[in-house]
Amino acid sequence: EKIRIEILSFCLTDSRIASDETIQQLFVECRLNNAVVEETPLSLPKRTVGQRIHYNYSSVIYVDKANNQARREYLKAMLLKPDLHTESLQFTMVTDPMEYEQDLECEDIGLACVDLRDILQKQRDIIEEDIDVFDLQDDSTVIGKLKVTVEALHVLRAVYEECRDD
Repeated sequence: EKIRIEILSFCLTDSRIASDETIQQLFVECRLNNAVVEETPLSLPKRTVGQRIHYNYSSVIYVDKANNQARREYLKAMLLKPDLHTESLQFTMVTDPMEYEQDLECEDIGLACVDLRDILQKQRDIIEEDIDVFDLQDDSTVIGKLKVTVEALHVLRAVYEECRDD
């Protein structure tokens, strides 16, 4: 009755983000249905192009009937109405200003998505896969690769069976 997420690492590609000196630290937010459900507890220093930032962060999003009915209903709606165009699970790369840069604020710079419907259709979880992170200022530009694990197949099957029983 849960979705397990691991945010393993991030690797910059040659983009405006890599050359932007004001971007020093990065962390990752994970959203389900536009609600932030998790974020990496640490922001880590930006590395050079091709080097990985290792978060090694693991978390669980509970979607049980008893305590998380709203999330479960969202999963049902997403599975029943594929035309909704809802991005299932969103990973946002966020800049975190250094402590001495109090005048700057955190800024969303990139977005990566995992479509939970794909996990159900392909009948396989995403295990340590690199997903593209797209620039929020130019969604045709990939700014990096985020290595993630999303284990959701078991709960998606259960929710899908509930949909068929209703």
